[in-house]
Amino acid sequence: MRMTKILSLVLALIMALACFTACPSNNDDEGTTTTTPVEKPEIDVSALAGTYDITMWVSEKEIKDETTGAVTDSVVKLTQAQIEKFMKEYPGIVINAEIEGVTEADAASKVLTDIVSAPDIYCFAQDQLARLVQASALAAPSEAITNWLKATNTSGTVNASSVAGKMYAYPLTDDNGYFLYYDKSVITNPDDMTAIIADCNKAGKLLRYPLENAWYTASYFFATGCQSNWQINENGKFTGSDDTFNSANGLIAMKGMQELAQAKCYESNNDVFTDAAAVVSGTWSLADAKAHFGDNFAVADLPSFTVDGKSYHLGSYSGCKLMGVKPQTDSKKAVVLSLLAMYLTEEECQVERFEKFGWGPSNLAAQNNEKVKEDPTLAALAEQNKYAVPQPQIHGSWWDIAKVLGADAKAAKSDADLQTALDAYTAAIAALFTKTDEELNAWSVIGKIGGTNWNTDIKMEKLEEGVWQTVEYIQVEEDAQFVFRKGGSWNDKIGLDGSIRVNGEEPDVSNIVASGVEGWKGAGMYKAYYSWDGNKDHNATIKLIPQA
Repeated sequence: MRMTKILSLVLALIMALACFTACPSNNDDEGTTTTTPVEKPEIDVSALAGTYDITMWVSEKEIKDETTGAVTDSVVKLTQAQIEKFMKEYPGIVINAEIEGVTEADAASKVLTDIVSAPDIYCFAQDQLARLVQASALAAPSEAITNWLKATNTSGTVNASSVAGKMYAYPLTDDNGYFLYYDKSVITNPDDMTAIIADCNKAGKLLRYPLENAWYTASYFFATGCQSNWQINENGKFTGSDDTFNSANGLIAMKGMQELAQAKCYESNNDVFTDAAAVVSGTWSLADAKAHFGDNFAVADLPSFTVDGKSYHLGSYSGCKLMGVKPQTDSKKAVVLSLLAMYLTEEECQVERFEKFGWGPSNLAAQNNEKVKEDPTLAALAEQNKYAVPQPQIHGSWWDIAKVLGADAKAAKSDADLQTALDAYTAAIAALFTKTDEELNAWSVIGKIGGTNWNTDIKMEKLEEGVWQTVEYIQVEEDAQFVFRKGGSWNDKIGLDGSIRVNGEEPDVSNIVASGVEGWKGAGMYKAYYSWDGNKDHNATIKLIPQA
């Protein structure tokens, strides 16, 4: 259910209460200076006095006692303490907060399921912003607060909080990027990819770099100057893309990936550190990295790779977490929520979250805190961010389109194979904006199946309502995995055991393993079939029909 837009009334009250005396600032490219000073909005608290019952979703992050396993601290607990401080700073405002821990990765999908019942304030990953704006699930900060947020946060997080130049959220962190963890007793030169590969091979250790995850795959393309930008209108709808991955520089990136993906030491899974001498990951892996490497623990920015005698420093995506406020029918409560969100994302609260949970601040003053500057992982991230691209709003289907490039680089036997992969990538992006209504409603099979590798949709035909099967028999090998999907999109699909994903809701479905499907008789020719009654709470029936 979409909420009606009531922001004009809310903003009118905010503007009446908020007093600011300086002009808007303009952060420079690095987000570290402002050309014109901006004073913090002053709020007439007496006009807001009262008791407010609010609901909140914050990170589910907890700290547990290593011996007993008991929870000793959590983001929920810290947020409650910070709200207590907020009430002391703004006497007369009483907040009864019901706070729940919900992972930022799932927040948007949960909010969009029922916006009316969603919490008043919630935290989410930046790539979910467009969906939330499109659904009118975010109340934009007032002009005064927007100016303050722009003046006090990095330009990257300000841009990540904005759609079509308008801010809709409050920057919470600026640490969602990746760098290199390594064993300094094994890796002799962390600045060079070829040297790292050689050291890992010599030691019989793994280099864990998830090239089959688009977020990391992009690092090679950014290194050679490629870009992937998306046009989006003021309603949060994607209207086109400006993507240069399929280019001469993109082919260089594919060659660089090929060196790593075909190396003996290469492993795409970076969720674990087992047998690794080097792992590309982020701040969330710090505890695992220290436990694995022990006294040989070390961190650095990503290395460079070499193609045809020229060196390219690996790029990356840099990202952040945001705090959002849901539109309200009570205009006074709307102002209080906006004031609270501003407070919870300012310097003091960001430093507290760093000290307890290691979160990297987006607030410029917090970034200059001595303890923050001395943190080795944040230092490595800061160094890598010199080569990083701030993650913009990205079409949801891109992640599955681009992740195939890593697997293609691993499988390629020639430059022609690499170019074929790039051509398929471009065609898949173009198809996002050219599909007919019939194509948008048609189901297909995609996976490592029928001689394809997650880069080709195999056509299906509708037998009757809710019943589809492939038009032709396709080759299915012992190791085949696949899913059914609608309209060439990953928002609607059928996975393992007939589990259903509808409208991009989380959790996602797992891949179907062919050898576990009804009708499987070993490698051979099959038609893939499913039937489903359209109820997302009911699993589909999946079959493989062998050729007679």
